Amino acid sequence: MNLDVVEIVPNANPPVCRIIDFKKFLYEQKKKEKEIKKKQKGIEVKEIRFTPGTSEHDYKFKKQHIENFLKEGNRVRVIIFFKGRAILHKEKGYELLEKLTNDLRDIGKVEMSPKMEGNRLSVTFIPL
Repeated sequence: MNLDVVEIVPNANPPVCRIIDFKKFLYEQKKKEKEIKKKQKGIEVKEIRFTPGTSEHDYKFKKQHIENFLKEGNRVRVIIFFKGRAILHKEKGYELLEKLTNDLRDIGKVEMSPKMEGNRLSVTFIPL
C-alpha cells in the first residue's frame, strides 16, 4: 500500500504511531509552519529624532508619537542628533533623555542606557 509507520508522539506512554504516507505528512507539517509564520507579527522599531535645542511644543508632539508607537507594541529608538558645535553640550541631550524617560515610565521602559555613537545619542524604549 506504500504507507509508512510514523512515530507521532515519542514521549507518550505508550508512544503514538500512525500508518500514513510519510511524504504527505512532511508536506502538511511544512504547510502548518508556514501558516503559523504568516500569522506572526514582526516587531517594528520606530525612530524619532530630537536635537538638544528642541522646543517644548515639538517635544510634546514627538512624545505623543512615541506614546502611540509604544501602545501599538512597537519599540521606539530615540536619537538626539548633535549638529556642529552642539556636541560641546552633551549634557543637554542627556537631560532631554532623562525628561523623556520620566514622562514615559508608565507606558514603556528603557531597554539599554543611553549610548553615544559619533554625533548621535540614542536610547531604545520597549513597551511594558
